[in-house]
Amino acid sequence: MPDTPSPAIFRRAVLGLNGGPTDPLVVKVGCELARDHGIELVALHVVEVDWRHDLGEEIRGSGERASAVLDMAEAMAEKYKIKLRTELLQARDVGAALVDEAVELNADAVLLGLPFRTRFGGDFAMGSTIPYVFQNAPCTVFVIREPVARSEARRAQTDGRVPTGITA
Repeated sequence: MPDTPSPAIFRRAVLGLNGGPTDPLVVKVGCELARDHGIELVALHVVEVDWRHDLGEEIRGSGERASAVLDMAEAMAEKYKIKLRTELLQARDVGAALVDEAVELNADAVLLGLPFRTRFGGDFAMGSTIPYVFQNAPCTVFVIREPVARSEARRAQTDGRVPTGITA
């Protein structure tokens, strides 16, 4: 592996972080891209505000959670010796906020995490944010899906089961 970054395939990437189990994967991939290609990283956490609240209103508990998410991203970037800028937004729709911020920052890429989830009946659930970003982002979109085994282990921890193939 070369000591100097290879020519940039992207200049700036937005890391969409939501406080979920895929955030460390998104930050890791972003840091590796930044290290190997000299990409500027912006970690973005969007607090979704429903219509009962004003957009400027402080949502109880959201500040601490957002700080924890962005602190985790900064700590990981520090381990990689990568410069990472963090931003916190409040918006009505997370997908629209991610796309708008990517446009405003002139980002070449957006990296998002996708936990492995299924709906009742077993269908894979993607949610609404990722399809919105796919359809509307004017740049490259990377979706980093959580490995199935990790999601099974996470579910087992929350309901007390130990999944097949994983020892307690």
